[in-house]
Amino acid sequence: MALIKSIKGLTPRFGKHCYFSEGAVIVGDVTMGDDCTVWFNAVLRGDVHYIKIGNRTNIQDGSCLHTLYGKAPIVIGDDVTVGHNVTLHGCSVRDGALIGMGATVLDHAVIGRGAIVAAGALVLSNTQVGNGELWGGVPARFIKKVDTEQARELNVGYAAHYVMYSDWFRRADEEPANTRYCTTSEEYGPTDNDSPTE
Repeated sequence: MALIKSIKGLTPRFGKHCYFSEGAVIVGDVTMGDDCTVWFNAVLRGDVHYIKIGNRTNIQDGSCLHTLYGKAPIVIGDDVTVGHNVTLHGCSVRDGALIGMGATVLDHAVIGRGAIVAAGALVLSNTQVGNGELWGGVPARFIKKVDTEQARELNVGYAAHYVMYSDWFRRADEEPANTRYCTTSEEYGPTDNDSPTE
């Protein structure tokens, strides 16, 4: 289960049908819309400024969202995919955008509607990524304009998949035997490797 923590009187607030995986940490002034998902070991720290997230946005495994003290919140729109191990710091990500695995987006950067930030990219402070643009590299640079409808279908499709995945996990969580906390394979129980040999 996730760790949800209030600090300085700031308490996270959530819409309907949000899902938080084990190891997720959500702290302070964090607001989410409906159908959002926060996956394993993602951290959302709304301790020094606010984090506001729209509907159907997914924050994938190992991502870190933080803000700049008193100067730069994080604002994320609807149907946004934040890939595995992404760092977002004091930036804005508009509706339908996709932030690729391992990317970093820094203070006051703005990622436009339906834009794609490539895996591993570094978007520097104050960068403006236009609507429907693909950016990549270190530091990130404009690569090309993407087909608006194709990008929308791709990015909104990813967001919808994560709502579906959260329902799989909700059903798995209904049966306590589906989740085990173990430090060794022996604690978990017999495996295929334990089968008798001839």
